[in-house]
Amino acid sequence: MSSRDEWAVPCRDLAGRRRELTVFVNAGRVVLIAPPGEAAVLTSLDVGRLRGALREAVMQADDLPEDAFDD
Repeated sequence: MSSRDEWAVPCRDLAGRRRELTVFVNAGRVVLIAPPGEAAVLTSLDVGRLRGALREAVMQADDLPEDAFDD
């Protein structure tokens, strides 16, 4: 997976430790991975980054041919 296919969004967990949300596209679907076993706490700036990553992932997913779906 190239860096263009995956986006990392900084966040913190409830204890204040630095973590990341990961966004990527798999088979035409947008996948969001949160820190394992944690809640993601986002600042306003981080929410904007998440929004941007999700927007780019959706645009990339829309570019996939219909036969890329496994349903």
